[in-house]
Amino acid sequence: MNWFTGVLVYCMVWVLVLLTVLPWGVRPTEEPEPGHEPGAPEKPLLLRKMIITSLIAGVIWGGVYLVIDQGWISFREMARPGSGS
Repeated sequence: MNWFTGVLVYCMVWVLVLLTVLPWGVRPTEEPEPGHEPGAPEKPLLLRKMIITSLIAGVIWGGVYLVIDQGWISFREMARPGSGS
């Protein structure tokens, strides 16, 4: 995997993990002010969630890199012309 592919895979994994981490610990405001969304979180803690997302995405990316680098899963064999059945 070259550096560009590695960065691209990390960004895709990061966004996917962020979407799974965002709902953690969300508590809606008990008495929202007029004009505010009642379901909006009181304290979203976005910086903490971004740090957690980066750590989890790094671990997942490391696993993906290991699988690709070791050749445990390879699509190159199937992509060669004339190698199909």
